[in-house]
Amino acid sequence: MTVTTMAEMMAQGKQPEVLFWVGAAGSYDDKAKKITRAFVKILQQANVDFAVLGTEESSTGDAAKRAGNEFLFQMQALMNIEILNGYEVKTIVTCDPHSFNTLKNEYPSLGGKYEVFHHTQFIQKLIKENRLKIDETTLQGKRLTFHDPCYLGRANEEYESPRDLIRRLGVNLTEMKRHKSTALCCGAGGAQMFKDAEKGDKEVNILRTEDALETNPQIIATGCPYCKTMMADGVKFKEKEGEIVVKDIAELIAEANHL
Repeated sequence: MTVTTMAEMMAQGKQPEVLFWVGAAGSYDDKAKKITRAFVKILQQANVDFAVLGTEESSTGDAAKRAGNEFLFQMQALMNIEILNGYEVKTIVTCDPHSFNTLKNEYPSLGGKYEVFHHTQFIQKLIKENRLKIDETTLQGKRLTFHDPCYLGRANEEYESPRDLIRRLGVNLTEMKRHKSTALCCGAGGAQMFKDAEKGDKEVNILRTEDALETNPQIIATGCPYCKTMMADGVKFKEKEGEIVVKDIAELIAEANHL
């Protein structure tokens, strides 16, 4: 799978339609790499002219900021903004709600002003522009529940783009008792993914997985690489691995379209 970098685009004197911000998880985590590959296949099927930063991409600084290190966050942000502005980037899409929130809401005050899409929003846009269709027969009738990522849902009030895509898959969607604005965090946000739980406490991802299991799903759908990891770990902890799969919406669309 070949993906063009911004440096290669610039060398050709071209400007892509959109920059795909892969993010740390999508670059290094094995579960999240599957989301990256799926989304790239979707972009290619829709004939989107896109590029990535490649080795020039660095952390947005989100985890540092949430952990209280504002200095490190600003250092990371300013470095990224210099690169993005140097390439005259106008539009960014990412599969990571943490990157989405940071690029969209926190970079503008530091000089980084871009149109930023979460991948579910961008896929929805492609469908509205008749550039992409979703085969609703492949997963038709599967029992599915959706976990709202905090930084897509509560932080940015985007609840409908992922659900619109899920409905197009032809699955039977059952909402968890805590969903949309009342959804429980997966346990990874605010840099918590890198911390140990307090001794004796039930971890948040286990609580959230129990919410999902109450809907009797075959598939738990996510819209965030960190949520996917936390929910998959929860499914494994509850000894439901093999019975229930945890997949990002991009993976489900790629599967539905036989990509």
